[in-house]
Amino acid sequence: MSHPILLYDGVCGLCNRLVRFVLRRDPAGVFRFASLQSAVAGKVLTRHGVAASELDTVYVVVDAQLPGERLLARSDAVIFILTQLGRAELRPAGQQRAAVPTQATATIWRVGAVLLSILPRAIRDWGYGMIARNRYRMFGRYDTCPMPSEETRDRFLG
Repeated sequence: MSHPILLYDGVCGLCNRLVRFVLRRDPAGVFRFASLQSAVAGKVLTRHGVAASELDTVYVVVDAQLPGERLLARSDAVIFILTQLGRAELRPAGQQRAAVPTQATATIWRVGAVLLSILPRAIRDWGYGMIARNRYRMFGRYDTCPMPSEETRDRFLG
């Protein structure tokens, strides 16, 4: 399996918080990131027949550039992210336990994913849409995409 790629609105305050949230909980570097404004995201979205101008949705690309490539959107993407954050593979080998997510926090993300997945997609996406429509007002907006830190720069594509 290739690295899942999180596609996010690079100028959205909420989206940037999501990226920082995942970076803190993924010390093994499983996830990669690309803003929806990037050429990388444009190519992926075009392959899936999605308009690159739709910036109100977070996507996760699973198995990028492989025959079974999938594009998860909205609440399905959030569920995938939470599920992955609960997996043992996110804990880097040889690193002390204190530096990686604890089993308790990993369980929280898995439980959150299960609880969300129980809800019908229509309800999940309605809630997602409510937040997406108000995200700039609630969480702010950047003039440009914030630059990643030196330590995480290699995980950002495009």
